[in-house]
Amino acid sequence: MRSPSTRSPCPPTRRLGLLALSLFALLAAVGCSTFARAVKEGDTLTTQRQWSQAEAAYQRALAAEPGNSEAKVKLRDMRRLWSAEVFQAAQGKHAEGDLAAATPLLVRALELDEGNAEVGALLAQTLDARVEGAQKALQAEKLQEARAEFDAVLAVDGEHAAARKGVTAVRTAWARRWFSTAKRLEDEGKLGNALLAYVRADQELAGATQARERAEAVRRLLQDEVAFMVVTAPAEDKASAPDVAQRLSPGRLAAMLPQEVPIRVITTEAPKNHEGVRLGMALERVLPVKSVEQGQRSTRYLLTNKAVPNPRRFELETALLAEERKLEEVERKMGGVLREYLRRQDELVQAREVAGRCRDRERKACSKALAECTEAITRVKPGHVPRECDPSLCNPQCEQEERAYAQRAATARELEQRLEGAQESAEAQRREVQRGRDAWYREPLTVEEPVYADYPYDVELHKLTLTATVTERLVDLAKDAAGASPHTEDYAALHEDSSNKAYDKVGVLADPVQLRSEAELRVEAGDKAITAIAARVKERFDAYRQRRVEDARRGLVRPSSEDVVETAVRALLLTADEPPQDILLTIAKARGLEHPEALLGR
Repeated sequence: MRSPSTRSPCPPTRRLGLLALSLFALLAAVGCSTFARAVKEGDTLTTQRQWSQAEAAYQRALAAEPGNSEAKVKLRDMRRLWSAEVFQAAQGKHAEGDLAAATPLLVRALELDEGNAEVGALLAQTLDARVEGAQKALQAEKLQEARAEFDAVLAVDGEHAAARKGVTAVRTAWARRWFSTAKRLEDEGKLGNALLAYVRADQELAGATQARERAEAVRRLLQDEVAFMVVTAPAEDKASAPDVAQRLSPGRLAAMLPQEVPIRVITTEAPKNHEGVRLGMALERVLPVKSVEQGQRSTRYLLTNKAVPNPRRFELETALLAEERKLEEVERKMGGVLREYLRRQDELVQAREVAGRCRDRERKACSKALAECTEAITRVKPGHVPRECDPSLCNPQCEQEERAYAQRAATARELEQRLEGAQESAEAQRREVQRGRDAWYREPLTVEEPVYADYPYDVELHKLTLTATVTERLVDLAKDAAGASPHTEDYAALHEDSSNKAYDKVGVLADPVQLRSEAELRVEAGDKAITAIAARVKERFDAYRQRRVEDARRGLVRPSSEDVVETAVRALLLTADEPPQDILLTIAKARGLEHPEALLGR
């Protein structure tokens, strides 16, 4: 028989298999234990009718064993019992007539037991009853209550036909109510409030009323009311230049002004109590000036090529000298490190010899002490230790020499590493020097360099300048135009071009004169004048509408007030190009507008 100590060990593959099997069995036991505890806990909670905790327990069991049919069946049965309890509570609420409280209970019961036809039938009956109640509220003009009921039904059943029709009917009723309110406000002369009401009616349901058309009409009336009038007449032509005077016409002025804001350019007398300016324009003179200036230019051309010392060779030589100097410095440092290393090696050899001699003396002394101890033991009585056997006679006596030797050895190792690093640096620098020498020898001594020459030639600079002198009078409508100070300014249009002959030998092409015509410059000068005048008119308009905006901002503390709304709407129409968001959003929120920009017709 083979003894236990001589039995062959178990193979590695077998040991791994046993380990994996044990781990699997352990995990299975843990899993089964978790599953069983969760199922038992779910059964207990189901008996106690604690439905949410029981559902959580069964969910934990299914997490431990996802495909277990027992846990699935128990979870389904528990949900049916839970659904029956919720359905019973919903029936009680339904019997009391509290349909709003019964609806979420029925929805929850149907979520727990989707196949329960009785719950589905009662839910459909409840929704129909709520729709019927909402329709009665709609007939009684209780629009908010009706809309809330219709929305609650659609939140449960988004495809409920009667509820969807009811929402459309509510929106139609709201649109008509807002339209009636707007008509009343318009008849009362409160056009700003009427415009907001028309816009609200159109946003409630587009097409249900004529709110959009009426809003556009009221918007035009308000724009005419707050419009900034520019009373002008055709420019007086004192220079006998009808083509330039035509560019100063009222129509051209209106085209230069912003189109989004109510600025009216008229040639008749302005209505009373209107903000605006009176503009008078006169074309004093149109002066064309043509001049020719003689000048000279030069062009460079290739004359020949010549051999010159290669500058690249000089750069490489300079770099090579720098690398050689660096190599000399590196080798000098390496020599210093080598000398220090050799000196330290001599010291290390001396320290090793001293330590070795000390160890020999120590060994001999200890051997002698052992021999004397052995001889003394034979002479003394048994049980007695002779004086010659004292252990202190063999104590180490070379600790100082050993420490000195270890310190010098560490210093030698450090110097050896420094020497290796210096040698590697020197070798790398030698390679760089060799590369520099190779590059310097490969570079040619001379290179071809182009030689250029300058060829001067005559040019003529032709200039055509047309200056239009315009006088304008700009005065507020409330003031006397006769006392206004005129403003006279010159508006110049300039074009220039140069010409020269052809010189084929040096590659200069002929360049004939291509000046713009005088008629084009006359048009440009007139456009510059009308643009500047329009900018000054715009400045007056900006000052006017800024006052209206400040008045509107002062009333925003009570944005629902009708007088505040009137002021704010007029200020917004005057700033339609860049409406102040604080005013626009505040007024829109006060009237419940979903899209505030619709107030401006966008």
